Amino acid sequence: MGTYDMQRSLSPPAPPPPLPRPLPGLDAGRRALGAGCGRWGRRGWGRWGRWGWGALLALLPPPAPAETYSAMLSVRGALRCEGRLLRGLRGYLRGEGARLRRLARFYEKVQALHQDPKASVDNPLLAFSLIKRLHSDWPNVIYSDEAAENTQALHSGFKEVERELPGAEDLDGAARALMRLQDVYALSVKGMANGIFQRAGASCPPLYSPGRRVSLSADDCFHVGKVAYDTGDYYHSIAWLEEAVSLFRLSYGSWNPEDRSSLEDALDHLAFSYFMAGNISHALSLSREFLHYDPSNQRVVRNVAKYEKLLEMGTAASARPLQRPNSTRLQSRDAYEELCQRPGGQLAPEHLLRLSCSYETNGSPYLFLQPAKKEVVWIQPYVALYHDFISDAEAETIKGLAGPRLQRSVVASGEKQQKAEYRISKSAWLKDTADPVVRALEQRIAAVTGLDLRPPYAEYLQVVNYGLGGHYEPHFDHATSRKSPLYRMKSGNRIATVMIYLSAVEAGGSTAFVYANFSVPVVKNAALFWWNLRRNGDGDGDTLHAGCPVLAGDKWVANKWIHEHGQEFRRPCGADPQD
Repeated sequence: MGTYDMQRSLSPPAPPPPLPRPLPGLDAGRRALGAGCGRWGRRGWGRWGRWGWGALLALLPPPAPAETYSAMLSVRGALRCEGRLLRGLRGYLRGEGARLRRLARFYEKVQALHQDPKASVDNPLLAFSLIKRLHSDWPNVIYSDEAAENTQALHSGFKEVERELPGAEDLDGAARALMRLQDVYALSVKGMANGIFQRAGASCPPLYSPGRRVSLSADDCFHVGKVAYDTGDYYHSIAWLEEAVSLFRLSYGSWNPEDRSSLEDALDHLAFSYFMAGNISHALSLSREFLHYDPSNQRVVRNVAKYEKLLEMGTAASARPLQRPNSTRLQSRDAYEELCQRPGGQLAPEHLLRLSCSYETNGSPYLFLQPAKKEVVWIQPYVALYHDFISDAEAETIKGLAGPRLQRSVVASGEKQQKAEYRISKSAWLKDTADPVVRALEQRIAAVTGLDLRPPYAEYLQVVNYGLGGHYEPHFDHATSRKSPLYRMKSGNRIATVMIYLSAVEAGGSTAFVYANFSVPVVKNAALFWWNLRRNGDGDGDTLHAGCPVLAGDKWVANKWIHEHGQEFRRPCGADPQD
């Protein structure tokens, strides 16, 4: 058999069945072969009975729309859902505790009679009580509906919230968010699993130190690795499954009711990940360790034989270094990630002299009594930051107005708009008639920029809430094709952007200008302004920018996009056609 045929004949862990189902912690591949089924194979079936696990699976929620992980407002809503579930579980535990205490009293009463040598059935009263207990007391205890009633109450409470719970796509999206943070901020997987946001191989302080450190379980790490594994991303699956294996080894023999995977599952998927990455010797070692725990698994037995055959044929020499996937084909990925890791930029000395801070009225009576606090942060492209542009109360009002309207953010794709993995957030559009605060904000933007914001010269205010690891990869705000949906407004291209930071974040979330090689950290209540078009109407390539992933915190921004029509005398063409 040739090497290619040998590789093709290997058996990976089979994919799991559709929801509702446990993750491959039950090891779909092994179930298909009629072999053991992980930890549940040794412990779970005996505990729940043949049909008990299926009954529990029926309680799992149906797949829900993937709308939780894409905005932190939704994540906070999920936290409230879990609070309701906790209250239901507390009631269940109280009810079960009272029931078990009553059972204990019954047990102790009867046990005391059995242990008392003076308690003889020769006594007609004791004989009567024995007959009565066996005829009615024991059946009442054994067939009591109290346990079922407690369980039914718990189930009913769950049913009330299950449609609000995250779905499978949300869970996968959350796992991809952790991998995104791992990549963009060069974080150590082991550190993340231990609750530490530390760069891999670095001795510098953590990028973020949470008030309460939360570690990931072996089952958590397995799921993140499994999400990568399912997409053929062995770069990430190996790192996360290695951590899962390490944690499972430490806790082997213990059991948590919430775990849906096992050491065998992690070893199985990790072995095949290493095989697909070309490291056959390590795949063989992991498979042999797997068989130590589950020697009857014939699929893995066959894989071991095939790995050994491949090594005999010298295929181990084909092992290749793992390459991190670039799923969005981002050409400027390295520069973008470097800017996210170190907010700021490097300016030439002659440009430093042109940076300034000033109070600006821009000739507007609106700003005479309270000038704008303007900081020029870059020269080309021209980018200015207006500090204290909005008050805390105004920011909260805008977030409150937008919250009920939030929908998954979309991106332009040709003539259409669609959701994309490279933009994780939710957004809403607010007219200036939505609230006096919105109208006042529009007037302030017009005064500071000197541009005409009357319809149709500007778009409605877009309010954005970023999600778990929320980001927006490098993009232009202006249209780069005449087929763009932006031209449907019949007011030309986007000439300028005003982006207002409505919240602070604890770490991450900077706005990175990739080609200009600088980034601006989130400054609460400040507004960032830049020109998208040159004076001649061409797009300014230096405005390629990105929203770096939010490492920790709840990032809200409001965008105001101003179009070129209506601005002819407010920002006229220059004398230089190239300008």
